[in-house]
This record gives sequence, C-alpha cells and structure tokens, in this order.
Amino acid sequence: MSDPVPERTSPLHAVHTELGASFTDFAGWQMPVRYTSDLAEHAAVRTAAGLFDLSHMAEILVYGRDAGSFLDAALAGKLSALDLMQAKYSLLLTETGGILDDVVVYRLGDTTYLVVANAGNRDAAAAALTERSAGFDVTVDDQSDDYALIAVQGPSARAVLEQAAGITELGLPLDELKYYRATDAFFEGVPLLVARTGYTGEDGFELYLRTTSAVPLWRALEAAGADHGLVPAGLASRDTLRLEAGMPLYGHELGVDTQPVQAGLGRVVALTKENDFVGRAAVETGPAENAKVLVGLVSEGRRAGRAGYPVVSGDTVVGTVTSGALSPTLGHPIMMAYVDPTLAEEGTELAVDVRGTSIPATVTPLPFYRRKK
Repeated sequence: MSDPVPERTSPLHAVHTELGASFTDFAGWQMPVRYTSDLAEHAAVRTAAGLFDLSHMAEILVYGRDAGSFLDAALAGKLSALDLMQAKYSLLLTETGGILDDVVVYRLGDTTYLVVANAGNRDAAAAALTERSAGFDVTVDDQSDDYALIAVQGPSARAVLEQAAGITELGLPLDELKYYRATDAFFEGVPLLVARTGYTGEDGFELYLRTTSAVPLWRALEAAGADHGLVPAGLASRDTLRLEAGMPLYGHELGVDTQPVQAGLGRVVALTKENDFVGRAAVETGPAENAKVLVGLVSEGRRAGRAGYPVVSGDTVVGTVTSGALSPTLGHPIMMAYVDPTLAEEGTELAVDVRGTSIPATVTPLPFYRRKK
C-alpha cells in the first residue's frame, strides 16, 4: 500500500488563517477558497482589485544553448520566437494530440525560459519536459518549491503595485509594461519577476519571488491596496472570474482526451513552424469528425448547470457541461459545455438537465464578459 500524499500548504498559509479564510484541497494543496464572500471578492476584482495566492502553481526553469529549439519541439507553440521578457500561452500535448497541460512560458533571457504549469500537473509536466529534453543541450529544473506566486488583479491593480513599499528597480515602468510581458524588479532586495498576466479577464499582474519573501510582499500589497478597495480573494471567486472571461480550466475544459481545436485553442498550435513537435501529426489529422466542441451557453433564471450536467436537444443528450455558475457580473447563468459540432452555431437552442429540470440554454460566443479598455 502506497504512502498517502502529504498535504501541502502555501508559504502564506498562516496569513490566510489569520484572515479567516476557508480552505479547500486543490491538487493536494490546502488553499483559500474564500475569505468573506465569493460575490464580494468577485466584485472587488471587477471594480477595484483582488489579491490572490497562487503559490500552488508549478514553476519549471528551462535553460541552455538549445532552450528555444527544445521548447519548440516539446510544446505546441513557437517559443523560440518570443522577445526577451515576453510571455506566451502554450500547450503541452500528448502524442495523440491530447492536452497534457496548458502553460504560460516566459522568456527570461537569450537561453532561459520559465514554464508555469498547473499545480495538479506539476509532476506530469516536469516529467514530460525532462523526457523530451533528450538530445538537446538544455536543463529542465523544477523550481516550484522555491517560488511563491502572488497575483493582483483588477482595474486598480497597477495603482496598488505602484504604491507598494519595497518594490524597487523596476526594469520598465508599469504603465509601459504591455499585456503578456514581464519585467525584472526587486522586493526588499530580493529578485522579483513582475508579469502583466492573469486569469480573471481583468488587467493585473502576477508576481514571482522566493518563498521566504512571500509574507512581506503580501503585507506590502495589502497596505498599498487599503485605499484602492483591494481585498484578498480565494479560489471560488477566481473560478467565476475565469468562467465569465471564457478561460478554460484544466480538468474541466481541457484534458488528455481533448484536442486543442475542440477547445477553441487551434490558434495556439503553431502548425506553420518548420520543426516537428510532440502531437503534431495527430493535430494535423484532427479529431474524429463527430468529436464534441466547446461552446458557451447562457440561460435565464438563477439555476446554472454545473460540471457533469447533461446538455440535451429534445430528448437526446448531445453534450456535457464542463463549468457553470450564476454569473455575479452578468446576473444570469453561464456555462461552458462540449456539444455535438452540428449544434455549436451561435443562437442554437438547447437545454441543460439541472437535477431533473430542463433549463433552456442558448449557444453564445465566448467570452461571456469582456472588460472595458
């Protein structure tokens, strides 16, 4: 009998406990699901700013002479074409074209990249990258245990960071930092990576630094955000925020049995790049003709279909909800679901079986919510 997997906690766990957070297990980590109210935390991110602990995410450093060409072969995107301090969303595919993980890759130097993977896929992603590195002059170094990751998301995020004590020597002023770009900085003398990225549909920043400095940075951001409506935000609000923004979640919309084109991520796969990459042949062949595709669904009332609920057309089950909630921002139920490709056209009328009750739902484009620029 194998030993149980030890429960993991963030370097900010004591802070969350002090703030009265409720915790949930997420990929073996005890992470804050909420502090006060899901709705209040969601609203703060849409109107002011939210402070998230994402230290459960995986950080894998890739460096060496062949780092760019290696990542071009290991991932579905052309990572060697990234500018210095540019980030790119990419996919780690299986040989059969399924999605092993979705990742964000930062080019930190000429031959140095940071691959950020999902917490639940840390071991799988690190193992796949290590295996695929054979024959390349490259090192794959899982540094997840050394990194903390804190995100500030919302319209006031930049103001909070600009006023946070201890953040110095920014390589680029935050008002000049473009979306999906990063800059080096220091926090109280400790190296800090500031990235204009996020998973909420709002403007925001993700901050990478050593775990030993996580608590002081969190405190500094809290203090700077006091006059900007900043609140700590948990995983529950993060989930409704990303759902409104139409962003897929691994294990719900993405998995090894799903090809990128089914999830609306065909654009992420760089079929124009010359080199081969894992999964290329399968992606070029494409999924089965009747393979289900991801759509957005909206309905009226207050009852939303949840993950696993059937989608029906007449008396026939034609798909499955992967994520769903009553949208706090829009005020009506929203869902993502995989349905038969013949029923994926905008405006198609379907229904969701919500515990025995058929709730009418209409296919709608993603995202459900788009922030005002």
